Amino acid sequence: MLAATGAGAVVAALGLPGTATAQGGPRPVTRPLGESRVPVIGLGTFMTFDRRPGTDQAFIPAVLRAFHDGGGRVIDTAATYGAAEANTGHHVHALGLTDQVVLTDKSWNCGEYLFDDGHVLAQFARSRQRLHREVIDVVGIHSMTNVGMVLPVLNRLKGEGTIRYVGLTSHEPYQYEGMRPLIEAGAIDVIQIRYSMFQRSAEHGLLSLAADHGVAVMVNMALEKGRLHQVVGSRPVPEFAREAGCESWAQFFLSYVAAHPAVTCVIPATTNPDHVRENLLTMYRPLPDHRQRRRMLRYMEELPEFARIGVTPWYPGKTFPDGLVKLPQPHPVG
Repeated sequence: MLAATGAGAVVAALGLPGTATAQGGPRPVTRPLGESRVPVIGLGTFMTFDRRPGTDQAFIPAVLRAFHDGGGRVIDTAATYGAAEANTGHHVHALGLTDQVVLTDKSWNCGEYLFDDGHVLAQFARSRQRLHREVIDVVGIHSMTNVGMVLPVLNRLKGEGTIRYVGLTSHEPYQYEGMRPLIEAGAIDVIQIRYSMFQRSAEHGLLSLAADHGVAVMVNMALEKGRLHQVVGSRPVPEFAREAGCESWAQFFLSYVAAHPAVTCVIPATTNPDHVRENLLTMYRPLPDHRQRRRMLRYMEELPEFARIGVTPWYPGKTFPDGLVKLPQPHPVG
């Protein structure tokens, strides 16, 4: 049975405070998503939740439980992420969390002929079934694919009440310029973009434009698919960052991104529940101010390996043998 969730779903989700708040601790940093607010640290599922049936998936409910218990609410997935969308929906539902999280998804479709909306509608119907949802909170056009045809369809579904917010997604900065006119026209509610200490193209106007027009910003690749951690290696977190509340490198990298006032939610992915908890701590501590962010960036820029992130393959030292998605070998760079 599909959960009949609507505009109240996000509000209800945020009404469940998570462990820290329930015990009287600090409340998480939240940012606006439409008429609601969501915690600034979310969860991605690309590659990590892509596990074929019959393979070990025990870590998925463990990650989801740690995420929800720690106050996380926004979970991002896509039909094109292999088995990740189905696994996300199955395990979220099995844990009884379907109505207690914010689910963001994507549409990547063309059609059999011009203005054929059949593929978009069929994929959306499958996504609703997989996620056990009548209403999906956010649906973005994946990698800006066929925007001219798909966007009117998604906005029609939004008008019918089966999508709450419509958006655009990309991890390629060259596509950001194409987002600008749609932001300015008020045609979208959300963008999902790549933004990290290494890739800061979004700081050159896109983030401020989104903020000026009330468009939420979700962030992918904030950890550069493991490459920022590879740069710092076994170095300790610098003392100035520890004094600012960063106890780990993940918090160092995530807090830089989350501190930008235009950022709504950062969605790092992981297979490790301990890493989920570590990531979520970022939103319970004061985020760095402008001066602190500049110092953090200077520190990274002084490391010789930092400048080479763009030519270093994704996911250094990691493999994903049990998924449907097979990355090129060597892994992509950029």
